[in-house]
Amino acid sequence: MAKKTERRAAGGDTAVDVGVQYACKRRDLPRKPQLRAWVRAAAAANGDRVGRIVVRLVGKREGRRLNREYRGGDGATNVLSFPYALAPLLCGDLVLCAPVVSREAAEQGKSLAAHCAHLVVHGVLHLQEYDHEAGEQQARDMEDRERRILAALGYPDPYDDED
Repeated sequence: MAKKTERRAAGGDTAVDVGVQYACKRRDLPRKPQLRAWVRAAAAANGDRVGRIVVRLVGKREGRRLNREYRGGDGATNVLSFPYALAPLLCGDLVLCAPVVSREAAEQGKSLAAHCAHLVVHGVLHLQEYDHEAGEQQARDMEDRERRILAALGYPDPYDDED
């Protein structure tokens, strides 16, 4: 699979190298420029100097295998984050399971783009050591940051319909 990588300054000396891989059917999935923009927005919002982040969109089989191997889960999940380095530059991979993301967007009455943007932002925050499972305050902090980033990108609050 040929990979095309784009490197740009995202302000100051912050360089974002974002790779995008499609390991599943591309139909209706966000295009590379959108995915790159979402990664950059989430990384820049934290002020981190970002080295390289790869976003890989996969099918159910690969999503299930990765979730089982790395999280002990029993099925495919929407997004997995794999940090490789936090300093001096942030490096990691995000894996989105396209069928799961598509199903969730439909079930939640959201556009696929809005749901994908949310999951990319969520995953990048995990790469930056945000953890919504570490307690209520950490979860609120992470959700607030997600809301601000997504609003700046023009997307609605992903938690608006939750209790």
